[in-house]
Amino acid sequence: MDAPSAWTATLSELSPLLDWSGLPVDLASLAVLAAGLGWASGLRLYALVFVLGALGRWGGVQLPGGLEVLTHGWILVLSGVLLATEFFADKLPWLDSLWDGLHTFIRIPAGAALAAAVMGDQGAGVQVAAALLGGSLAAGTHLAKAGARAAINTSPEPVSNVATSLGEDAMFAGGLWLLLTEPLWFALALVLFLLLAAALIVLLWRFVKRIFRPRQGPATT
Repeated sequence: MDAPSAWTATLSELSPLLDWSGLPVDLASLAVLAAGLGWASGLRLYALVFVLGALGRWGGVQLPGGLEVLTHGWILVLSGVLLATEFFADKLPWLDSLWDGLHTFIRIPAGAALAAAVMGDQGAGVQVAAALLGGSLAAGTHLAKAGARAAINTSPEPVSNVATSLGEDAMFAGGLWLLLTEPLWFALALVLFLLLAAALIVLLWRFVKRIFRPRQGPATT
């Protein structure tokens, strides 16, 4: 059995209800996986790469499409080092916003690349569509995360920043577990997350506009 077939067979066994709206279960499963990797890339990219690579190398999981490259030893070492670095950087308010700013140029294209790799055996058109989906989800997740953390980082006490970071760690772990075990429930949860993220981005944008809006001087008579 090839890698895509093994992966989709596993997903169909875990969630037989994934076959909706007349879509074949294999394509639907891969689409949810691509969307999930885009979302996770915007939140914890290096943890995602390391976990997928570890599952493929030591967990007996056959990764679909071009994701098999993540099992390479050097990719595992590099992603593991960056995972540990990001874990601690994310807990320091003065470093967190800088880290997020730099990773605007890394998480979004990485999310697109990982989503496209999921469809590596499905044709160029499907890969491009998956890349657009993964990149968009990575961008939305990253912007919501970075914007919220930038606001929280203005607090002088470190407790709220550390608590928020740990909450993001838990969200990533729970979301990835749900993606790999119950993809249909993950898809529903992702829709809810996107609605909340969109509302958060709008609120943050309005907040920034109020900060930089020029103040009117006292009226003169």
